[in-house]
Amino acid sequence: MPKGATDHACPRALSPVPEQPARKTRWTDAELMAVDFPEPRWAVPGLLCEGLNLLAGAPKLGKSWLSLGLGAAIANGDPALNAIDVERGPVLYCALEDTGRRLQRRRRQMLAAGGRAAPLLTLETACPTMAHGGEALLCEWLDANPHARLVIVDTFAKMRGADPAGMSAYAADYAAAVRFKTLADHYNVPFLLIHHVRKQGAEDFQDMVSGTNGLTGAVDATLVLKRTRGQADGVLHVTGRDVEEAEYAMSFDATSGAWTKLDGPAGDYQMHDTRALLTRFVREYPGSKPAAIADALQLNSNSVRQTLSRMAKDAQVRAAPGGTYFPTEGASDSDSCPPLSQLSLRHSTAGDQHEQE
Repeated sequence: MPKGATDHACPRALSPVPEQPARKTRWTDAELMAVDFPEPRWAVPGLLCEGLNLLAGAPKLGKSWLSLGLGAAIANGDPALNAIDVERGPVLYCALEDTGRRLQRRRRQMLAAGGRAAPLLTLETACPTMAHGGEALLCEWLDANPHARLVIVDTFAKMRGADPAGMSAYAADYAAAVRFKTLADHYNVPFLLIHHVRKQGAEDFQDMVSGTNGLTGAVDATLVLKRTRGQADGVLHVTGRDVEEAEYAMSFDATSGAWTKLDGPAGDYQMHDTRALLTRFVREYPGSKPAAIADALQLNSNSVRQTLSRMAKDAQVRAAPGGTYFPTEGASDSDSCPPLSQLSLRHSTAGDQHEQE
């Protein structure tokens, strides 16, 4: 039985959702210190907390597979990402860029690979924008499912609607996100909005989210799924108000359509191929400095500097005065450095041969 799995024949009963007390917004300092606030509710402990969560990633990276897998796992009380125990409860998944046929194909693919039906998972493929009936539709489902554990909107752009005339881009992004956050806070149910990233890279993963800082400023947590060059198929970066900032190595199984959180730090799964990439670059451009290498390869400059320093200690490259790096004496392209193709520079993996939406 998989780690954390429950007995399929006897699923856990739905955990009760306590009635929320009247919302209080003002205290004296003494009153505030005396309040016994309840612990935050988690859809996925350590990852998706109550409030508004934003998951961004590049097109065709596998965000929809990830969303659908999370929804099915929570609806059944199965380990999310094949690794994290969750509470069982109803989930609404608004797959607004899909059709019923495509969702059916994905679910059949998941079931054929050993998954199971999720009676508490509601799938919706058409929903109006928030200002034209979408908010009412979400409220209707939440009212009918008082034990709800998660609402997924795939994608945010499909439901946000047009921006009000005369409003700045920052204000429009903030206002659009707040409409979802208001519902999440009122019903005390975690919301997950699926979004896209910018085409250009950024050192801070939050700056990769498409749109202005008004969007990331309004949400309670930001998650960014990135594809890596190493053994992991992706890295999930997470930060938020109630979520500890972290990054997780992720693996995608194209056969089952399942994402799995891998054990150990994400860097452990990226180091080998990163070193190979840096070795090849130094051979082609001897005398380069870490900042120039990081800029050319679109990598984090601090990580490149630290990795090159460790590589020099391991005699994989040679450090020279002035902070420059050269290949080791007698190194050739066949020495412990696999050739890098344009596909590897584009972060390709075996999963690229399958539909990843």
